[in-house]
Amino acid sequence: MALTAPAPAPSRMPAGPSLRSGRLPDWAPWALLGGVLAAMLLVFGLLAAAGGKGLDVAGWLVVSAIGYLALITVVSSVVEGTRKATDRFVTGLVTVAFLIAMVPLVSVSWTVVSAGVSRFDAIFFSSSMRNVVGEGGGAVHAIWGTVLITLAAAVISIPIGLMTAIYLVEYGAGKRIARGITFLVDVMTGIPSIVAGLFAYALFALFFGAGVRLGIMGSIALSVLMIPVVVRSSEEMLRLVPNELREAAYALGVPKWLTILKVVLPTAIAGITTGVMLSIARVIGETAPLLVTAGFTDSLNLNLFDGRMQTLPVFTYAQYANQGIPPEAYTDRAWAAALTLILIVMVLNLLARLVAKLFAPKTGR
Repeated sequence: MALTAPAPAPSRMPAGPSLRSGRLPDWAPWALLGGVLAAMLLVFGLLAAAGGKGLDVAGWLVVSAIGYLALITVVSSVVEGTRKATDRFVTGLVTVAFLIAMVPLVSVSWTVVSAGVSRFDAIFFSSSMRNVVGEGGGAVHAIWGTVLITLAAAVISIPIGLMTAIYLVEYGAGKRIARGITFLVDVMTGIPSIVAGLFAYALFALFFGAGVRLGIMGSIALSVLMIPVVVRSSEEMLRLVPNELREAAYALGVPKWLTILKVVLPTAIAGITTGVMLSIARVIGETAPLLVTAGFTDSLNLNLFDGRMQTLPVFTYAQYANQGIPPEAYTDRAWAAALTLILIVMVLNLLARLVAKLFAPKTGR
C-alpha cells in the first residue's frame, strides 16, 4: 500500500493592520480627519445660522486641526501605545505648521496674480508713464530701471563678497582681522535698508552736492545690502569643501591660488550661485533706499550715471499711494508691477538652478 504525503495546509495571507493588531490601519488617520472636519463644519454652520453670519472658515480650520491632533493622539495611545501616539502627534503638529506657513504664501500669490493679470498687456510692457494721466501707460521704464540697478549692484557685490569669503576661509583662519571682518559682516546683515540708502546718498552728496539722484546711487545702496549675504552664504559653502581635495592638489604641486580657482570654487559653485540669487532676491524688492538715491521719474532712463531712474518697487508704491482719477487705473498698474517683480525673481531663481546644475562637479563611478 503506497503512502501518500499529507496535503499541505492552505496558506493564509497576513491580515492588514487593524484596531486589534496594535497598529492603526492606513485609512484610520484620514477617517478621523474627515470626521473631525465634518463635525466642526456642522457645529460652525449651526453657530453661523444662529448668529445670522457667514461661516468662519479660518476658525473652523483651526478648531478642526486642534481637534484632530487631540483625537489622533488619544486613539493612537489606546491602540498603539504612548510612543507611537507621540510620533503621530508631532507629525500632525509639523504638518499643521507647514499648512499654516503655506496660507500667506498662497494667499499673496493668488491676490497678486488675480489683481495684476488685468494689466498684463503689450502697452504695459512697451510704454512708460510719460505724459500719461489716468488710464493707459506702462512700466517699461521701471522694468529697465530695476534690471539695470540690480545688475550693477550684483556686479559690485558678487566679486567683493566672494573674495571676502575666500579670504576668511582660505587665508584668514584664526587671524584677528578675519574675526573682525566676520563681526562687521554679521552687523551689516541686520542693518535697515534705509540706512544703506542714506549712506549712498551721503557719499554722493559729498561730491555732487545735496539733492543728487542717480541710478548708480541706488546700485551702491543695494550693494551694501547684498555684500553681507554673499559673504556669509559663500563662506559656508566654501567651508563645506573637504580639505582632502585641497591637500590632494597641494600634493601634486598646485599653488594655493590655482587650487582655489580650479578645485574649491567649482566644487562649491552650486551653493555659491544659490547664495548670490538669494542676495539678489533680497534687494530687488527694496523701496526705501531707492526712494532716497535713485528717486522716481515717469520717463525711460537707461543711463545709470545721468538723472533719476524708476524701479518696479518705487513704481508700485507711487501708483498705489498717489492715486488719481480713475483710481482703478493706478491700482491696476501697481498690481501688475508687483506681479512683474515676482516673475523676475522667479526667472532669476530658475536661472540659478540651471547654472548650479550645469557647473556643479559631476559625480559618478
